[in-house]
Amino acid sequence: MFWPMLAIALGFLGLAVLGVLAVRVFLEVRRLGRQVAVAAERIQRAADDLETAATGLARTGRSLP
Repeated sequence: MFWPMLAIALGFLGLAVLGVLAVRVFLEVRRLGRQVAVAAERIQRAADDLETAATGLARTGRSLP
C-alpha cells in the first residue's frame, strides 16, 4: 500500500512543479513580448526620424547649383 501512495504523491508533486514552471514561462513570455513591442516602437520612431532627415537632405541637395 505504501508504494502506490508514494507513486501517486510523486506524480502529484511532479504535476505541481510542472504547473509552477508553466506559470513562470508564461510570465516571462509576456515580459519578453512587452520588450519586443517597445523595441519595435523605438525602431519605428528611428525610421521616421531617418526618413524626415533624408527628406530634408534631399531638399537641400536640390537647391544647390
